[in-house]
Amino acid sequence: MKAPKALFPGDLISIIAPAKSIDVSFIEYSKALIEKRGYRVLLSNHCLGAYNYYSGTDKERLLDFQEALNNPDVQAILCARGGYGSVRIFDELDWNEFAQNPKWVLGFSDITVFHHLINSIGVQSIHSSMPLNFKDNTPEALDTLFSAMNGSLFKVNVAPTKRNITGSAKGVLVGGNLSIIYSLLSSKYCYDFTNKILFIEDLCEQYYHVDRMMYALKQAGVLKKLKGLIVGGMTDMKDTEVSFGMDIYDIILSHVEGLSIPVCFDFPCGHIDDNRAMIVGSEAFLLVTDLNVELSYV
Repeated sequence: MKAPKALFPGDLISIIAPAKSIDVSFIEYSKALIEKRGYRVLLSNHCLGAYNYYSGTDKERLLDFQEALNNPDVQAILCARGGYGSVRIFDELDWNEFAQNPKWVLGFSDITVFHHLINSIGVQSIHSSMPLNFKDNTPEALDTLFSAMNGSLFKVNVAPTKRNITGSAKGVLVGGNLSIIYSLLSSKYCYDFTNKILFIEDLCEQYYHVDRMMYALKQAGVLKKLKGLIVGGMTDMKDTEVSFGMDIYDIILSHVEGLSIPVCFDFPCGHIDDNRAMIVGSEAFLLVTDLNVELSYV
């Protein structure tokens, strides 16, 4: 996997809005924060636009992303927010110039579709927080975002949960939003899960929806290919009126039973304030013990 060039102070970061529209206050706050870190910021033409649910029409959002991909002065592309809409444009983009001269693409949630496509052409990307969330993010979440972009080595250490499965694993890190991973399972952009460490997160899903998605991963042969599983924020999950009878831990553990891989829960990534950066496509090492969980890059 090819890693884009590390960023240095003075480099240009383009903020685009490939999905849902975003209020100007979030962009202003994030622009100031990025500039304080020493980088320059370029807002795409429709970053602050609005067209129904989206920041612009499909064509407008497509043009904004394409301009950022093709602009030789732009060293990183930061997606403003998720929501919905990326899947409507991602495979209409021309990635040829990007493949030859890759740059970091950052975001999470709906942006997971871009991580899939970028991974399929052999380039790393960064699953990270976005301007919509910068105001509420922990310092660690923002620090790892910039560390990932500038090539600084970092580790994520967190306290274990009682439901973890201990062990260690080395493999390429892939993942993102579980609903997006599920939706792309039969597509040409589906991750190759062989010997990978998979991380998943999601928001506002019914318990039985998660069970359905995990069944799909199992039936597609995904789970038995993995070296390890990281479960991030499963935020605001919902039970049915007649209880499903299992929580997120029970559901996921029932699907990985017997696989003999390390599994950790409550990892700091996803729709939570402490949304640490995850480098998709990078070699990583996962260690899960009764005392600690550590993810590092090798």
